[in-house]
Amino acid sequence: MTKVLTVLSAANRWTRADGSTYDTGVWAEEFIVMDEALIEAGLQVDLATPGGMQPTIDPLSLQPEIIGQEAADRYRDYLARNAGRLQKPLLLAGIDVNRFDAVVVPGGHGPMEDLYRDADMGRILVQANQASTLIASVCHGPAALLAASDEDGRWPFAGRRMTSLSDEEEIEFGTATNAPWLLADTLRKRGAIFEQGPNWGSYIVQDGNLLTGQNPASTAALAKALIAALR
Repeated sequence: MTKVLTVLSAANRWTRADGSTYDTGVWAEEFIVMDEALIEAGLQVDLATPGGMQPTIDPLSLQPEIIGQEAADRYRDYLARNAGRLQKPLLLAGIDVNRFDAVVVPGGHGPMEDLYRDADMGRILVQANQASTLIASVCHGPAALLAASDEDGRWPFAGRRMTSLSDEEEIEFGTATNAPWLLADTLRKRGAIFEQGPNWGSYIVQDGNLLTGQNPASTAALAKALIAALR
């Protein structure tokens, strides 16, 4: 059976530039829409987090005022039905990425707190990239790519086409002010060929084994592209 590793942030706070914290975690749509599509396609999906800690779903991502009542109800139901998986994720440090056909990293601001500097996240991504294993990430998830460093200390994703939540979307969302750093800006500075579509519209980029989505609305298209690539 085709196996997918989904790495979720274990952070529930994002440390801001002034030292204050912002409640965060994993953005519900980005985990659920991807997870549901992969499982419905007959794939095995294992979850892992730093420290094997239960991930926090960003409370904003479940608010009807933001995502609508129908989506909020559906996401809460999905989370309840998958509570066992979420309560006992695999330990990221113990992952052998060679056992998986793809690595998925959803967003939320959580990865901006932990995954972007997690040594095991970096190791997994370096090994996956060297093996041409598919890597798919959406919104703030591509922050995890920043943890990767090859044996010469270089960023293995320099020169690769990718997207993430744009700086303009971060500004519109209201979280750019007091942010310690902006994701799209940082990816560009590290050498990514950054591409983006209209704010909040579905937009994905595929460059070889690397597939990225711009924002929550891009998750369904990213899942479809990943499933097609796996087949």
